[in-house]
Amino acid sequence: MNHSLHSADRSTHLKIVIVAIVAGIAVTAFGIAARTNVDYDQTAAHVVKAGKPVAVTSSNGSMVR
Repeated sequence: MNHSLHSADRSTHLKIVIVAIVAGIAVTAFGIAARTNVDYDQTAAHVVKAGKPVAVTSSNGSMVR
């Protein structure tokens, strides 16, 4: 068993590359499958126009002079 990539032979490097490619394909497929379930009509942004300015005040505190 090779415990270092420096002393590994060609077949060990090939196995590592194959495992990395398969893992990348699996993650990509999972991401695509999770994304295709989104209803794009529901995610569209609705345009909201600004109205007139409003001043908000509060008089809950006691006034000290």
